Order: sequence, then C-alpha cells, then structure tokens
Amino acid sequence: MRRLFLVPLVLSLTLLAAACGSSSNDNKGGTASGDDAAVVNGDHITQAMLDHRMNAAKCSYRQQKKTFPTPGTAGYQQLRSGLLQNLVQEVKYTQQAKAMNVTVTDKQVDAQMKTLKDQYCGGSEKKYRAQLKTLCVTDADVRQDARTRLLSDAIYKKLIAGIKVADAQVKSYYESHLVNFTTPQTRVVSHILVKKKALADRLYAQLKDGASFAALAKKYSIDPSSRANGGQLTDTRGSFVPQFEKAAFALRTGGLSKPVRSKYGWHIIHADKPATPHQTRPFSEVKASIKQQLLQQKTNAKVQTWLNTVEKEYKSKVSYAPGLAPPATTTTGTTTG
Repeated sequence: MRRLFLVPLVLSLTLLAAACGSSSNDNKGGTASGDDAAVVNGDHITQAMLDHRMNAAKCSYRQQKKTFPTPGTAGYQQLRSGLLQNLVQEVKYTQQAKAMNVTVTDKQVDAQMKTLKDQYCGGSEKKYRAQLKTLCVTDADVRQDARTRLLSDAIYKKLIAGIKVADAQVKSYYESHLVNFTTPQTRVVSHILVKKKALADRLYAQLKDGASFAALAKKYSIDPSSRANGGQLTDTRGSFVPQFEKAAFALRTGGLSKPVRSKYGWHIIHADKPATPHQTRPFSEVKASIKQQLLQQKTNAKVQTWLNTVEKEYKSKVSYAPGLAPPATTTTGTTTG
C-alpha cells in the first residue's frame, strides 16, 4: 500500500525498466478550452501532454509486438481516457502534497534516477539514452515519474505517521478470535462405506473374525477417496458428518465400530491411531503477526479515507475537453503495494 498514485503508465519508469532489463465537467478552478485536455483546480493538462503519453504508449505496444488501437475505435478512446485520468490523478496528488507541506528534493530524484539506471541499464548512460529514444520518452519524463513516485511515498508516510496498535488491542483480538489460532482434533481411522446394512453387517462379522480391513475396504468400499488406501483417512474434527465423527473419536485405539449410518450409507470404522488433542497457539507466538495485521488494517483505513476525501473534494474542480470526460461510473482510486 505504498503507492497512492495508480498510474498504469507512469510510463517512463515502467517502460524503461522493461526495455533495459469520478469527476464531473462542472469546475470552479477553470474550464478546459482551446489546447486543454483537462483543467484540475486551475492546473492545465494540455492536449500535447496527452498526445505525448499516447505516443509513448504506442511505442510500448510496438515493443510488445501488440497492435495499437485504431483512432476512433472504442479501444483507442479507452486508452486515451485512461492516460488522461493518470495525468489528472498526478495533478490532484501533487496539489495535495503542497497543501500537506510534502516535498521531494532534486537530490532525492537524482538518487532515484541513479538507482534506476544501475538496476535496469547496468549504470550505462549510453544504454539509458538509447532506450529513451526507443520508448519515445525523454529524460524529463523519467525524472517526473521518479518525482511522482517519491511524492507518493512521502504522502503515504505522512498519512500513516503516528498510527499505532496497543498491546491491549492485540490481546483483545486474540481472545475474541481464538478459533483462528486453534488446531482442531484429528484422528487417523479406516472405514468401509457401503449402501446396504446387510452387507455392512456381513463385513463387520468377517472383520471380527480376523479378516483384513484393508482388503475388504479395497473390494467393497464405495468411498473413492479412501478405498485405494485400504479405507484409511484422517478425520479433522468438524469436517465429516456427525454420525461418523461421533463413532470415530469415541473408539479406543484399535477398536472396531458396529455399522454406523449416515446420509452416505453404512460405515464400519477402525481406530488406527490415538486422537490428537486440539491445540491453541499461545499468544506470545502470534502476537507479532496480529499486531502487524491490525496495523495494516488501520493504515489501509486511514489512506482510503484520505483518497475518498480527495476524490470528493475534486468533484467540482476538474473539467474536461469535449469527448474526454470519464464515464459517470468511474471509480475512485485505491492504494496498492
């Protein structure tokens, strides 16, 4: 959940890595006109900026040997609208960062750029420049994307600063969710399942006289999951029908049940091993993982609330050029890892 900016085409970084290795039209902040594709609270996104992204996307399609959508088609309009929404989202969060006094320095961007080049281009400036040309992006594009990602991280860190989970909350969660930390009883048994009681009685008599349980199970049992194993299976308490489990767990080890009826037919059960007791993991063993889980829940809730607030705030602050407004059903952004 470290990225607030959902930009499928934070193009330059994403493509370079691969190559080297709900808003409305009513707007109080300005109206899109002339060369604008959109205006976000007074900040203009030009048609040229959008065309630049489209061109980079076209290069991406070519690199992946995919057919680029034909202008005028639904696929083309969907791609163009999606890229514009990425740009709008970037502007929204950049404005929000200023309001939150969140900044990214040029030094941070330089360090991010070095990491990028080292990781994906082997530190080669020549290779980096060649890939910029291949992907139809500029060094300024990549730097802006690096700044956007760093800004995203900085906003995230500020939003979650101070979020804590008290030990009392962890303990309370553990005590109210004990079933999640408990391993139920199990028992290894063998059984023969048949449809008719007369057959079950006959097989029971043979077993009492010393017949091989496994041999009779392979020959007569209609349970496909255990027949090949001589009828043997592991019963985890709560996973089998009640009639079967009552008999299976009541038997002494080595004991043989009389035919037991369930909705599946008649069972003859042999207790192969002692039952294992149910076990509850101690609090000390799961405390850390519970605390991390609760912390993540609080973090997710805090960030999602902020995202929802931003989307609500900008409902009347974004306008689009004709034909570029998103569908009315456009969903709000979410966070991702």
